[in-house]
Amino acid sequence: MPTLAATLPSVPEQAERLIEFGVHRIAGLPADRVRAAARDAVGSGSILAVHHDLAPASRLTPLLRRAGKPGFVVSDMTDVDDFTPIPAAEVPDAPLYLVFDLDRGDDMANWSPDEALPGIVDAGRTPLTLAEGVHWLLHQPDALERGHCFMTIGSRLTKPSGAVDARTPALWISNGTGRDGKANRDAPKVGWCWAGNRHSWLGFGSAGGRVTVDG
Repeated sequence: MPTLAATLPSVPEQAERLIEFGVHRIAGLPADRVRAAARDAVGSGSILAVHHDLAPASRLTPLLRRAGKPGFVVSDMTDVDDFTPIPAAEVPDAPLYLVFDLDRGDDMANWSPDEALPGIVDAGRTPLTLAEGVHWLLHQPDALERGHCFMTIGSRLTKPSGAVDARTPALWISNGTGRDGKANRDAPKVGWCWAGNRHSWLGFGSAGGRVTVDG
């Protein structure tokens, strides 16, 4: 059975998807620039991502679709765009870049974020940021499955005091309960979990690295 990364659309196809979704307009990038960056990309099994400063998670999440329903951010995460990359998830200072060798981290299910981050780093990998996780699902919606969703612990929020917020962002499928509302049942969802908690249905998205394709 092929891995999820192996069944990703080609990078030029991903560029067309971003343009179709209007992500280039959100980011203020000409469509031809996105296409040109994709033409210069080498290899397969990678995702084409727009820098989070240009296309933040709050703008990208509603573009997600599952069961005909748009994605949403949980109501108690109004500060979602303040979750920025941690040092272990160094993002290129460029409008467009590739994230390669993706892994949903199913084998780390039932680990806590505090436990998973050292494991990812010790393996020579980098945790996915929230924006990168959303990009992945834009390009490959079926990477999100019931019982096999994932956290994006490459993004954390630093408080004015310098302390790191205990919440860690994640992408999963809404059950339509509580504040989500019945209308959101089966929709893709950006939410959060405590850094010390474990969840049997959440892995940890990671990658082999990142490379600039547009400077």
